[in-house]
Amino acid sequence: MKRMGALEWGLLLTLAGLWGGTFLFQKVALAALPLFTVLLVRVVLATAALGMTLVATGHRLPAPGRAWLAFAIMATLNNVIPFSLILWGQTRIASGLAAILNACVPLFTAVLAHFLTRDERLTPRRIAGVLVGLAGVVWMIGPDSLGGLGADVLAQLAVLTAGISYAFAGIFGRRFAGSPPLVTATGQVSAAAVLTLPLALAADRPWALAMPGPQVWLALLGLAIISTALGYVVYFRILATAGATNLLLVTLLMPAIAVALGSSVLGERLAPRHLGGMVLIAAGLAVIDGRILPVLAHTVGPKPPQRREAP
Repeated sequence: MKRMGALEWGLLLTLAGLWGGTFLFQKVALAALPLFTVLLVRVVLATAALGMTLVATGHRLPAPGRAWLAFAIMATLNNVIPFSLILWGQTRIASGLAAILNACVPLFTAVLAHFLTRDERLTPRRIAGVLVGLAGVVWMIGPDSLGGLGADVLAQLAVLTAGISYAFAGIFGRRFAGSPPLVTATGQVSAAAVLTLPLALAADRPWALAMPGPQVWLALLGLAIISTALGYVVYFRILATAGATNLLLVTLLMPAIAVALGSSVLGERLAPRHLGGMVLIAAGLAVIDGRILPVLAHTVGPKPPQRREAP
């Protein structure tokens, strides 16, 4: 797995901050608007913001052709499918729990990258990390599933499925490494807007909806500008230099922000098992990453005997 320097870690922390508020923004917007309308407004506003930035900086989108097919595939995997599943899930579970479940993305990426890439193979250590992380998922969902697949369990599974889609997107997105991040982000979000429009028109009939209040519009602007426009420019910048598995470690950093915002703004409370599952997911990712293990071994391992000097 590629090593990240100080710049990549700084960008990863920046992306965690940009994406950490996504679950709060979505929860506020979903209180007043249906699922596909929230998704459509998010990607349309983000497309407008990125398009103006593209013109101002002198960049251009590629001509119609294979590049736009790649944008459409990336938009489907990275926007339409996961955004829809997470938005639906958030109508039934807390925003903090959705963020914790979303932290499984690197686990899925580690498995998929083994079969779909040549340079991010599974090793015994990484397999152990995946198993520890999946144990965290089972711990979080297991007690609910004993009573049958109720709405909460299906919502949690929807968020996990969104994570699998994000994992495929991270691997597919490696092909954009030679393209400016602003161009790739604009192309992807533009394609997402085109793909989402018929879904919103057919499912939600947005022209018949009541005009949302200022709080909802602020949440939508936060989703579009902070979480989507700025977020995906940073996303593709990290992907180009650090690789898919490193990039998607950002989902481990996001839950702390999402839980803090959900608790302070929405008054949400998570069960102890959710936090316990988060600890296991974090442990699994630490094992997959591998960098912390030598440090711990050096810190807590047996110290070599000290030589005593002859008097």
